[in-house]
Amino acid sequence: MIKSELVQKLVDENPHLFQKDIENIVGAILNEMGDALARGDRVELRGFGAFSVKNRPARVGRNPRTGEKVAVSEKYVPQFKAGKEIRERLNR
Repeated sequence: MIKSELVQKLVDENPHLFQKDIENIVGAILNEMGDALARGDRVELRGFGAFSVKNRPARVGRNPRTGEKVAVSEKYVPQFKAGKEIRERLNR
């Protein structure tokens, strides 16, 4: 599901709300989640899962074509851990 599909599903389920308002709400939620992760905070949605930031330290990698050693700098990557309810729904 992509963002526009989510917005359309919410519009279909809530005909009393304007599509533009729902787009703004979904956008605001996702922006706040992104801002929190950028600050290094953890974002937890009960029953769904938790987003956090993981540090990957600098290392020496290899170019797969040439086999040459390449320095890979430190970086931060988002990580998601599914909540109990989602895991149960997937494993029914």
